[in-house]
Amino acid sequence: MMRSLWTAASGMISQQTNVDTISNNLANINTTGYKKETAQFKSLLYQTIQNKTTDNTGSVKPVGAQTGLGVKNSAIVSQYTQGILKQTDNDYDFAIEGNGFFMVQTGDGSVGYTRSGTFGLSMGTNGIALATTEGYPVLDASGAPIVFDSDLDTSLLKMDENGTFYYTENGTVKTLAQIGLVQFNNPAGLEKTSNSILKETAASGGARIEGQDAALKKSTVKRGYLENSNVQAATEMVDLIVAQRAYEMNSKAINAADEMLQQANNLRR
Repeated sequence: MMRSLWTAASGMISQQTNVDTISNNLANINTTGYKKETAQFKSLLYQTIQNKTTDNTGSVKPVGAQTGLGVKNSAIVSQYTQGILKQTDNDYDFAIEGNGFFMVQTGDGSVGYTRSGTFGLSMGTNGIALATTEGYPVLDASGAPIVFDSDLDTSLLKMDENGTFYYTENGTVKTLAQIGLVQFNNPAGLEKTSNSILKETAASGGARIEGQDAALKKSTVKRGYLENSNVQAATEMVDLIVAQRAYEMNSKAINAADEMLQQANNLRR
């Protein structure tokens, strides 16, 4: 009975993490580029009650007797499926169709990755930089910040589906920069930080730049669009109900074990 208490408690703890994950999905349902997360579970160690079991005639049964010791969360996995594109008509909103990620330079100078293409122009001493809403510079295919000349007429900037900016001056088309897109062998292994920024880890593998890796299927960049999250409210609500019911059942198992212990204690009186 003591074992059942701890087993049910592990179920309640795991389902609480599941509810936390679902709540985070619902909270970010309108976050640009957000990807749905799913809690994964696995069973804990099993305790062997009988190594060898027999029936009433002494014949060996084909199975032994083991009881599980509960469950735990093994991982919280992000599902990198394509979100629906929403038109904004903002010239510096960008959405990715495909498996790519934008590269940005974070505050500590390292490179971060994001699917959120809410960008803008930042006036600086070196020129006009393409940056995120937090002021992080957006990087080009070579890993350098995208900076335009300060005297450039930004209303004449054009961009193709590969993320390449070009500018027409006196009838001459000039290629200025290309937004850098990267892919990962295991994007679910990326480390999540704030502001929808992801960091490379050993689990995700190294960043593979699309313009330099012929084996990759190239992504396309849509100007004037943003990628909605891939969270479905109806699915999350159903998952939330299932998690809540599982939590309640584990709670009832604890109550049942408690009543059995109480009955056992009363036998000694």
